[in-house]
Amino acid sequence: MRLTGRALRLTIFVDDTDTWHHKPLFTEIVHRAHRAGLAGATVLHGVEGFGASSVVHTTRLLSMADDLPAVVVIVDEEERIRAFMTELEELPIDGLVTVQEVEVVRYGGRKAESG
Repeated sequence: MRLTGRALRLTIFVDDTDTWHHKPLFTEIVHRAHRAGLAGATVLHGVEGFGASSVVHTTRLLSMADDLPAVVVIVDEEERIRAFMTELEELPIDGLVTVQEVEVVRYGGRKAESG
């Protein structure tokens, strides 16, 4: 299957200290996306940011260097992203979750399925 044209981007904002069963929450999200067969997932580690708490987290202050933003970005077909979103319901995601329509112009992943 080729991923080109219209798709959705699921973006999940969490703190890098958020956990699920003693491991980073962003790791759990990535592993669930992998098990769901999604096209791919990327975790971006922020160096500074703030969210609903209005507290600025930054790498410039040693006292706050362990509570930085992390963003998980997943792009796939709309139906696959919408189905995957139910996988997130039991997770303790306190950050922002967004979905945007995107156009995929190049994807070097999934090969055409044979059969």
